[in-house]
Formats: sequence, structure tokens, C-alpha cells
Amino acid sequence: MKTNDELQKKIIEAINWELLLSAAEIGVEASDGIVTLTGSVNSYAKKEEAEAAAKNVSGVKVVVEKIEVVLNDKTQKSDNEIAAEIINAFKWHWDIPHNRVQVKVENGWVTLTGSLEWNYQKEEAKKAVSVLIGVKGIINNIMIISLSKDRINKKDIEDAIERNKIIGNIAITVEVIDNSVTLKGNVESWFQKNEASRLAWKTPGVLEVKNNLHVELEQ
Repeated sequence: MKTNDELQKKIIEAINWELLLSAAEIGVEASDGIVTLTGSVNSYAKKEEAEAAAKNVSGVKVVVEKIEVVLNDKTQKSDNEIAAEIINAFKWHWDIPHNRVQVKVENGWVTLTGSLEWNYQKEEAKKAVSVLIGVKGIINNIMIISLSKDRINKKDIEDAIERNKIIGNIAITVEVIDNSVTLKGNVESWFQKNEASRLAWKTPGVLEVKNNLHVELEQ
């Protein structure tokens, strides 16, 4: 298990490795696997990139993200300008049925609502917004409403996990109630935890994934 100083050093190195980021912008504190990120950046994309970089470092158990998006004259845009750019961005994404997503922008904060069939479409909608200049934050309230009438087969999810080279050798318990999937067990990293969620969401008929996997640090 890494010491706090060793973990902090690894996270700073990971942040420096990302092209968008500079560790000078981000403050990093580490305590027993709990990592706090502070500081300010000039875009929401950088904020997301910093959090992702920290989560992918081995030994990170929890990330407390307190990074603030501070815009300058070059990056500041009106809410109407941001809304127009979002609508245009959605038109270029074939996988986002833009007529089923509603957009609200208030003081640079974007709220997405509506309903889509697949979770990857919901994630793509957020990703399309996150790279736009002027966005300070995103609230993704898009609902997943599956058109599939198939009953969720728990074994399909278990088999997908077993085949996966990243988490196939980890004991993950899958519980299915109606259209909801719950994942339980211990994993060694946030990357493995997110990979399990991704596989569960790919199952037809899934409307909710409760990821209760615990990130357990190596001793």
C-alpha cells in the first residue's frame, strides 16, 4: 500500500501526463486512499480530466473533487451562446437523438433532461457538452427508458464480467430486480469499478445500475 506522499506524487504525475492539465493548476492531498483535488481551471473539460486522471491511479479509494471552473474574457460566454452551441454539437452526434434531450443553461451551468434508450447515449450527451468553452458545470438528469421488452438475464451480465480481461478474475456479485442491476464485491481500482458498470449498462432492458463495488487497496 502506498504512503500518502507516494500516492500524492503518483497523482501529480498522472495529472502532468494529461495534455490539457498542469499540476500547477491542481492541488492534491492524499490521506489513506482518500484524495482531494482543489484549485481552479479555465474549462469544465479540464475539471473532468483531472478527476479521471486521479481515479485511474492505483491506490485511490475515493476522490473528493473541489476544483472550480473560473472563466476569463476569452472563455466567458452567455447562456444563450452556450445553449446554441450545445444544440449544434448534438446535431453532429449521430448517437444522440437530440430531439429527445432538453437543455437548460443558467450562469454557465448546463442541465440535461429528457429520455434516451441507452446509457451510452446519456454519457455521450454529457461528453459533447463537457468540451464546450464557457460551460462551468453539468447536471445530467436524462432518464433511461429502454424499449426492450426482454427480461434481464443475470447470467448474461455475469458472463460478460467473466470474459472481461480487466475484471474477469474478480468475484463480483450481480443482483437483478426488475430492470435494476446491483453490483457488489471488492475491486482494486476505480477503473475496474467503472468497467463493471459499463458492462452492466450494455445489457438490454437495464434502466438502473447500482454500483456498490468497494475499492479495496492492496496491503
